[in-house]
Amino acid sequence: MNFISKVLGASNANRTVIKTVLVNIAMEAEAAPLVEHLGLTKCECNGDESNGDGGQSANILSGPMPAVVYEGEVNECKIFVVTNGKDPKYGVDNVGTVCAGLVTYLSLLAISPDIVINAGTCGGFISKGAQVGDVFISSAFKNHDRRIAIPGFSEWGIGDYAAVPTPNLVKELGYKTGVVTTGNSLDHVPKDDEIMAANDASVKDMEGAAIAAVAEMYNTPCFGVKVVTDLVDGDKPTEDEFLQNLSAAANSLKEAMPKVIDFVLNKPIADL
Repeated sequence: MNFISKVLGASNANRTVIKTVLVNIAMEAEAAPLVEHLGLTKCECNGDESNGDGGQSANILSGPMPAVVYEGEVNECKIFVVTNGKDPKYGVDNVGTVCAGLVTYLSLLAISPDIVINAGTCGGFISKGAQVGDVFISSAFKNHDRRIAIPGFSEWGIGDYAAVPTPNLVKELGYKTGVVTTGNSLDHVPKDDEIMAANDASVKDMEGAAIAAVAEMYNTPCFGVKVVTDLVDGDKPTEDEFLQNLSAAANSLKEAMPKVIDFVLNKPIADL
């Protein structure tokens, strides 16, 4: 894509009125309260692809990825909530960047949304003013565990994917904002800490940068809505704090996301 095409594409995207929203949420436990609150229904299979477990994929996405798609309408607009589903071999949620990127790709092809919202839980940084239960809106997405100490590849590893600007949404709803830094581990090692600090990260997750990267490839506006479950620079074990606060954070997401969705619907991207 040449420079003029990119400029025209960005201009057209900014004028797009939002009628179809794709919400990517990694875990079923994170998504369930929102799905129930919005009254969404699970999509039925419209193809003959196996879900990798000998059955049919109960969604509109092609291929063996066991993602789950829920759909419904809000204010005469289409809402799709997509989760990564359960791994058929291990029986746990498909978290992390590989599944997040794949599901986003398949969802963009099947749904063609006007905007992608990556919703979910995250770790927050006390140093950035985060507390458990806080809602953050992304200002950008970066990676902290793709360490490739070769010129050019170092920058690619970090990524630095833009989030669509949402100043009016943030002002209206009063949520915090900051950089989302993404890695494939729930915990973090000292080198991660170093890179997360360099990323100026406010929150840490396991999917955001992958979703943003795929959305950018398809010239689809994207931003994140993240609820803090644990404090990255706190003194409690991450896994204990995450499990302790997951249910409460999912309910907080249920409260936040309808407000976010109501705000973005029927607006041009440029008015967010």
